[in-house]
Parts: sequence; C-alpha cells; structure tokens
Amino acid sequence: MTMSDQYDVIMIGAGPSAIFCAYELKRNKPDMKVLMIEKGRRIERRACPKRNTKVCVGCKPCSITTGFAGAGAFSDGKLSLSPDVGGNLPEILGYDRTIELLKESDDIYLKFGADEKVYGIDEAEEIASIRKKAIQANLKLIECPIRHLGTEEGYKIYSRLQEHLLNEGVDMIFDTMVKDIIIEDGVAKGVVTDKGETYTADEIVAAVGREGSEWLSGICRKYDIETQVGTVDVGVRVEVRDEIMEELNKSLYEAKLVYYTPTFDDKVRVFCSNPSGEVATEYYENGLAVVNGHAYKADEYKTNNTNFALLVSKNFTKPFKEPIQYGKHIAQLSNMLCDGKILVQRFGDFVRGRRTTEERLVRNNITPTLKDAVPGDLSLVFPYRIMKDIEEMIYALDEVTPGMASDETLLYGVEVKFYSNKILTNKDFETNIKGLRAIGDGASVTRGLQQASANGLSVAKSILNK
Repeated sequence: MTMSDQYDVIMIGAGPSAIFCAYELKRNKPDMKVLMIEKGRRIERRACPKRNTKVCVGCKPCSITTGFAGAGAFSDGKLSLSPDVGGNLPEILGYDRTIELLKESDDIYLKFGADEKVYGIDEAEEIASIRKKAIQANLKLIECPIRHLGTEEGYKIYSRLQEHLLNEGVDMIFDTMVKDIIIEDGVAKGVVTDKGETYTADEIVAAVGREGSEWLSGICRKYDIETQVGTVDVGVRVEVRDEIMEELNKSLYEAKLVYYTPTFDDKVRVFCSNPSGEVATEYYENGLAVVNGHAYKADEYKTNNTNFALLVSKNFTKPFKEPIQYGKHIAQLSNMLCDGKILVQRFGDFVRGRRTTEERLVRNNITPTLKDAVPGDLSLVFPYRIMKDIEEMIYALDEVTPGMASDETLLYGVEVKFYSNKILTNKDFETNIKGLRAIGDGASVTRGLQQASANGLSVAKSILNK
C-alpha cells in the first residue's frame, strides 16, 4: 500500500465511529483520500493470550481494548436500536434524525452479516408483565430493541468491514499512536505520530474511544478545546445463575432498567447484560484491570450464568474536573487489594460488611466464570454512597426478578466506563478548533456500538456536504 502525507480526512482511531465514517465517505466519494491511524493491531492480529494461558500476560497495547473495531470487536456486540439508549445523539441531532441514522447503521451491520433476529419487540405480554413489576419497584424499564451480534460473530462482521474499507482504498496505519495534533492559528492541520511521521488533512476526526479518552483530555487542555465536566460511571458486574434472569433474558435479552436510589437519589442503571455469558477482565494503559462481560452465540461457549453491570452515574460540579482520574483511582484501589486482578464478593457478605473468603465462595450454587477473580471486600474500594446505591438497586431488582438479592449473588469490582470531559461541539461535531471534530465514546458523545456507528455516519455526511 502506497502511503501519502496529504489526505482529505484523517481518523484518529479505528473503532465503530471511525469505521462507519470512513465507510460513508468512500461510499459517496470513492476518490476521497481517507487515513485511519490506530494504536492497536489489525483485527486478524487481535488475539488475547488469556484465552489459552488463563492469566493476563500484559500485552501492550491490549488487544481487547485496542485495534480495528476498538473495544467493540470483543464486546458482546449488542446493537441498541432505540435512540433512548447508548448516547447523546438525540440531544445533538434531534430524535427523528437519530432514528434515521440508527436505521442506516443497522442496515450496514445487516449487510455485513449481523443476525436478523431482534429481541424485545415480539413478547408484548411478557414485557408488559416485567414493566408492571418494575413500576412497583420504582424501576424504569427502557424499552430498547436489541440486535445481538455475539462476541465471535461481531469479530467476523468487523473483519469484513476492515476488508471492505481496505478494498475501497482507505489507508490504515496500525501499531501507531497519534502523539499530537498540529494546530496553527486555531485551525487543525494534521497529526504527528509516535514514529515521527506527519500527516496533513483538511478534516481531522478524533474517534479515540474510551481507551483514548485520557489522551484526548490532554489534547483538550493543551489547545484550550472547550469541554464541560463529564459523567463518571462506576460500579460492579453482577453474576447470577441463568435461572434467576430467565424471564428477562428470554423476553428482552438485555433489560435496560434505571433506578433513582431512595437514600441519595442517585441514578443506577443496568448495562451490558450477557445471558449464558462470562465475566472478563479488560486492561487499560499501565495495566489497570477493570471488569467487563461477554456472551457468545455458539453453544459451546455458553455458561450457566448471566452477568450485567450496575453503574452508578455521578455528575460532579466545580472545582472537580477529572472524571477519568476519579474512576481510575477507584479501580486502582481494587487492583491494589487483588494484586492487579478483579475482586469478587458475595452479595450476602457485601451487605454484612465482611470479606468473602474462598471457603464461602465454594458454598455457592454459582460458580464464578472469571476464574482468577480474588475473593475480597468491596467496602475497602467504594465510597459508602456508591455501596449504598448498589445495595438498594439489587433489592429493587429482586422485586422484578426474585433471587437477585440472594446471599450468593456475585459482585465483581470494579467496572468503570471511562469518558473524558464532554467535548463541546456543534451539531456537525466540530470543536472550537476549525477542522477538528470529536465523535464517539471517547468524546463522551456516545456510550455504545450503535450510536457510535450512527455518529460516524452523521459526521461523514457533514463532511461531504461542506
């Protein structure tokens, strides 16, 4: 592949928002020169040794969170088809326009092999029953049709997209970090990589994902790019037997439930549910371990457990301005207690304020799917307020799906969603630096695959219409 130094558009990152932006640009204007620079690997070279070794070997960069398709390649691959879930696009683009873009991005996923089945639209009677129980427990059920790619199928779909973009003439540079953005007189001119290479373009699109959110925050500080303090999402990953979640799993696949806690009136939400899935570890820069979860389509990978995240959303006011550092600090406390691994605690021990031991864990009906998780005490990690929020949310969920508040329900910590301070943009996602746009999860615009993909399409259309 012959590389150029001058491009029409440069994408920083190669996650879903960048992929769909590049796809739309080349579909409408095949001669447009587009470059994607990604600090991780090509998708076919993304492999996590832990699948075989059972322990993290500290790959740099981590193949789970970086590389073509970003963290989405190895996520559970759930496409939320409602504008109410997964980001702030309706606030920026309007509800109807967001619906159009979600439909358009969904059609592209289908074109590249996504499963045609959609959960949460056919079981009206069952969903009405779940909603009634949710209302009685003061929970809000957000109805959101879900298309489930599955971890292994999502990987195949993104592999096809990578091949398509390469065939369409998109230049891609992997294993390369963008060190800096070239800005002259308030105008973005290009980028400089960690290998000393310079590439210029009329449009720079920062699509760095959560993995790059801290880097992007640094760029914002350096060049006075306007931001506002973002939300901090921190909590646990809950694991129960499939039998406990059977009704929700069957009718909704992923139940989107939101609760405002009685003690503190904090927002807690259910996020990323994985029926018959497994709990997993994600590693960020400097070896920071946080918890996540996956579910596979293939029967041979299915387990007997369902896992999901409970995230407490915190919005801080001045003088606070470091949401990423706050989330990292909590995760580092957990890592410190567990020698860099994930902490697990039974709900019964969590409520009683005592440490879970190996002996208590062995008594459980539930066998942890994260085999190297370390039994411990989350009260040494979380502030009291977050502990109380999680406890009250689990008791509320128990009214919808009895058994959730069992002593043996497993809580893994810490789950953190890293968002940079929210970058202030116009409806075309242009920052106050001319020629620099910020999109996707890393810019705190979106919080999931489908809205990130739709965001990429919207920016491509804006660039094409200039």
